[in-house]
Amino acid sequence: MKIEILSRLSPARIRQVRFGALALALSGAAFGTLGVVGPESVPSAPVSQALSLAGSAVISIGEEDRGVFREERIQRGDTLASILERLGVDDQAAFQYLRSNPAARVLSNNLRPGKTIRAETGSDGEFVSLSYAVSPTEILKVAKDDNGFTAAKTEIPLDKRVHMKAAEIRHSLFASADAIGLPDSVTMQVAEIFSGDIDFHKDIRRGDRFRVVYEMLYHEGEFIRAGRVLAVEFVNNGKTFAAVWYESPDSKDVSGYFTPDGKNLRKAFLRSPLEFSRVTSGFGGRMHPIFQTWKQHTGVDYAAPAGTRIRAVADGVVEFSGKQGGYGNAVVIRHQGQYSTLYAHMSGFGPGVTKGARISQGDTVGFVGQTGWATGPHLHYEFRVASVAVNPLTIALPAALPLEERHLADFRLRAQPSMTRITMMRTTAQFAALD
Repeated sequence: MKIEILSRLSPARIRQVRFGALALALSGAAFGTLGVVGPESVPSAPVSQALSLAGSAVISIGEEDRGVFREERIQRGDTLASILERLGVDDQAAFQYLRSNPAARVLSNNLRPGKTIRAETGSDGEFVSLSYAVSPTEILKVAKDDNGFTAAKTEIPLDKRVHMKAAEIRHSLFASADAIGLPDSVTMQVAEIFSGDIDFHKDIRRGDRFRVVYEMLYHEGEFIRAGRVLAVEFVNNGKTFAAVWYESPDSKDVSGYFTPDGKNLRKAFLRSPLEFSRVTSGFGGRMHPIFQTWKQHTGVDYAAPAGTRIRAVADGVVEFSGKQGGYGNAVVIRHQGQYSTLYAHMSGFGPGVTKGARISQGDTVGFVGQTGWATGPHLHYEFRVASVAVNPLTIALPAALPLEERHLADFRLRAQPSMTRITMMRTTAQFAALD
């Protein structure tokens, strides 16, 4: 302590301190010679006081051995052994657990080049913990404690960022979306949102425009996947359609896409049973492709690759499921009121699609095939009213119920930021056109 204090003083100050110490020593000697003046003794007692050190922490030796963190990016050709070696894990028991435990073995089966894996070890390489994203939504965490090893998958905490894109259609919806870097899943959502108003198989026109606000999901700064469409505006053949996502904070049953004034965009019936395909034969008279005779075509044929998913256009009950003459594998669903739909030429049926089964809108009815009288893989789709086939491309489809009055104020509040972004893109495009 003495040396530390002296080291902080200048040479002149040190000389002063030494002189003072010498004078004090001489005076003490003089007083000792003269004797004690006053009382013969002064009462004294030892004083002991505990010092409180704010923010102090005591670390055990065992904890000091932990805390070696490493992060590695998986390379092509990596194995469990090679990646553990680069992470500094030198623990045979941990290696055996990761290789043999069913929950932990997910790691070995999902080593994807470019992905990041993190591990914590002791200073001697003993395994402490490991984390790895095994899917876009799940992270595998393996840990070691006094009781052994544990492995569990948990949901990845994702950060949401709002993105905006706009485009004019030149050739097709997907081509225009690709040109501006719009993720395919977002493009599919746009088509699904307006599927009750726009038939994306035949209604899209050159010069149509769309503007979309959507989420992109990240984890620790790394892009994971595209999220939900928050708002979208689509101008089709001069008519503008707009939608905003809304989910009531006090009622999970109230959620979906609504027009800016609160009308529900979900129709009682979807316009098409396929997400995307090409209409090869419309409703009405035509030359039959097999019998080469002029016949009334009571439905719409959609060309699509074999195995393409066919969805129910509305809620209902399966009235028929099986083989039916020239229809091949077919399903008939009875809906509300006098409506029913038929799906034919399928290669197979959706899970649980049997007579009497209850079906929800969007459920898989079956898969595109070439059974019955068919010259190629396609879906024959019929829309019937009181058992009479009508044109499903032109019939006015009933809408779902709008938002209740008690939800409107909250809807307008939550929809405003997304619609402001749509307006901003529209205004920006107008200025760009003027320039």
